[in-house]
Amino acid sequence: MYALLSGSSADPDQKTYSVYPPFLYGDFLVKRALLSVSDKTGIVDFARGLEKLDIQIISTGGTARMLREADIEVTDVADVTGFPEMMGGRVKTLHPKIHGGILCIRDDHDHMGEARKADVEMIDLVVVNLYPFEVTVSKEGVLLEEAIENIDIGGPAMLRSAAKNYRSVSVVCDPEDYGSILKEIRSTGIVSQETRELLAVKAFRHTADYDANIDTYLSKELLGQDVLRMNFTEGLSLRYGENWHQEAKFYKENGVRGPSLANAKQLHGKALSYNNYIDADNALQTVKELSSSKPAVTIVKHNNPCGLATGKSLFRALQAAWDGDPISAYGSIICSNTVFDLQAAEFLNGKFIEIILAPGFEPDALEYLKNKSANLRLLELPELKEPFGVENTYKYIIGGMLKQSRNIGIYDKWECVTDIIYPEELRAVSEFSLHACKCVKSNAVIIAYEYDEGCYMMLSMGAGQPNRVDSIRKLAATKALENLQVIYDREKPDMYFDDYANDVLSKCVMASDAFFPFDDSVVHASEYGIKYILSPGGSIRDQEVIDTANRLGVSMIFTGMRHFLH
Repeated sequence: MYALLSGSSADPDQKTYSVYPPFLYGDFLVKRALLSVSDKTGIVDFARGLEKLDIQIISTGGTARMLREADIEVTDVADVTGFPEMMGGRVKTLHPKIHGGILCIRDDHDHMGEARKADVEMIDLVVVNLYPFEVTVSKEGVLLEEAIENIDIGGPAMLRSAAKNYRSVSVVCDPEDYGSILKEIRSTGIVSQETRELLAVKAFRHTADYDANIDTYLSKELLGQDVLRMNFTEGLSLRYGENWHQEAKFYKENGVRGPSLANAKQLHGKALSYNNYIDADNALQTVKELSSSKPAVTIVKHNNPCGLATGKSLFRALQAAWDGDPISAYGSIICSNTVFDLQAAEFLNGKFIEIILAPGFEPDALEYLKNKSANLRLLELPELKEPFGVENTYKYIIGGMLKQSRNIGIYDKWECVTDIIYPEELRAVSEFSLHACKCVKSNAVIIAYEYDEGCYMMLSMGAGQPNRVDSIRKLAATKALENLQVIYDREKPDMYFDDYANDVLSKCVMASDAFFPFDDSVVHASEYGIKYILSPGGSIRDQEVIDTANRLGVSMIFTGMRHFLH
């Protein structure tokens, strides 16, 4: 019944035995598998594949019934243990005949001797997934008793036992792995050590997540405590942190779908730093604000979009975004919502860029950009147009974590509060300005312009100031004039610059991320020729602000939605 393993003692009492042939190069042949799954996706085909390889299958309850119905030969766990399932299925695999067969170290003389004496046969492959606890507790009106009964005990124990003994046992908790496991066994009769190591970590991670879900639920139900557990993996060392002397890593959030830097593929350039990730994430989120079918580009510097535009072509969008602040665009990060083409790439000739993030790159554009600089990071994110797969944002502070829902939407209402009616034809550029405003650090002020029919640009912005007035008069307004000078010099319109600037600014809209606490913001905006303003409203001095707007001939919308970004 037993085969003598190589390397064991000549003394019969010290012999180490196995129920299958000797191991090969430290890897054990797969001869016996235990299958017990809640998610039965693909289990019949997997079991049939094992059966064709003459691997004995032992199983439990519903899994065993399903396999028998598919004419697959199965040995019940009860026949192995000598005990029937007990207590409504709560106790079935918690037995030395099961866990001894999983945990036994195959090349340990004492272990194998004890197994022989207790008639414990080895289990080489454990295929288990767990009761759907998370699905159960997510149902509306679920009772505590139902949740408790969906806490798996035997499953995690088998997974942990098999994962602990990964040098001898393969553990599978994900149906997605069935195909690759069968392929390895068909090829060599074994599951490689590299695969067993990967599967073991995956199993421990699976049980950790499972226990975390139970903790979160029971903490709330039994103790009234709200617990936050987060799961991040694959820590990647970055070039440096916010500053050169700081170390940094990037961890991927488990299970997140949709566009994210975690899913981006780097096609070219040196490794990213901490700040690169921060700025690239801002660029991604800013471009995602624009649901326009037209090409859109954002240019980010120091975690603020210094340029944002849509255009009839990627080149025009990029040029208009660059015009939003040509000085700050030096050393910036660019993100587009369309595949990067050669014309857009050639526009960047002679311009220093840190990163370009796009859904893809045309082959000639990719080659051009690679030749532009060995250090230029090119990140491909095909999912860029997909919706974000997260509902909340988090921010760590010393000693704690802040959690909030994502800032979705741009206004709760659209109320013209001034005597001068807000033109409906400015609605689109106004909405563009609100999308831009919510991505700029507060106190934020945006001046937006329809530079071409149906195409919009952030002409300038004021960001991060302790007071809103400085964001307007010292930043947004003065930067608008500087940027218009650049455009004027390039396009050479047939008029004096002052007339050109006054004409453009009179057609612009200014968006504020929060209410005006005093009327001085409206006064200074009017001094620069701004006639259309968007604000959430909500100040105790709203009426004073409205009266000043009426006096100065300014039309103003209250949106009812604030967009602070700290």
